[in-house]
Amino acid sequence: MDKYSEKRFDIYGYDKIDTDVLETMEYEYPEKDTIIEYHTEEFSSVCPWTGLPDNAKLTIRYIPGNKLVELKSLKYYLTSYRNIGILQEHAVNRILDDLVKLLAPKYMEIIGDFVARGGISTKVMAKYNGS
Repeated sequence: MDKYSEKRFDIYGYDKIDTDVLETMEYEYPEKDTIIEYHTEEFSSVCPWTGLPDNAKLTIRYIPGNKLVELKSLKYYLTSYRNIGILQEHAVNRILDDLVKLLAPKYMEIIGDFVARGGISTKVMAKYNGS
């Protein structure tokens, strides 16, 4: 047995993703197809098997319906992923699902551009086409 086989870091389940912190604001121009884009280079989750960090540049792009996400609440929500054991592909889709449920946008896409680990980088794009 190698010395790393029992080395693990704390990993939390999906139940620790804090959707309750998310807040919305009324959007005053729902008749327009305004594209809103948020970027962060600080998104972090962990590998569900090893607990090693997965870091990404995250882009959230959407055309709002009647609601906007409050940015401070979005920062807290995204930070709640820090110790979540979740695959990169699942993290991007989970964020999309949570924000679509919260905002009911006309359109939304989430792009996770994950930093290379083991020589392979990953880019995950998930889209929602609403009304």
